[in-house]
Amino acid sequence: MGQPEYKSWYKTARWQKHRAHHLALNPLCVMCAKEGRTKAANVADHTRRHRGDEVLFWDPANLQSLCYSHHNSDKQRIEKGGKARVAIGIDGWPLTGS
Repeated sequence: MGQPEYKSWYKTARWQKHRAHHLALNPLCVMCAKEGRTKAANVADHTRRHRGDEVLFWDPANLQSLCYSHHNSDKQRIEKGGKARVAIGIDGWPLTGS
């Protein structure tokens, strides 16, 4: 049993161009921004899981910019039914609505 076909879409020139365009327009991590921090994004993340739906995969409105840290931790927790870590603001207090 191999990888789903859609996994190969991430290796295409079309995806690389789509990703680069999104990050050029939205260069900052949205989760960092909610925490009151400014950090460059390096991941064009699908906000809704596409599960091989091509229309949803290529929909620019289905992308958000994330840094590696948020993509590989909080976003993965959320997709598995959990919650993101409690974000702490620059003042040291927990942020609400994160």
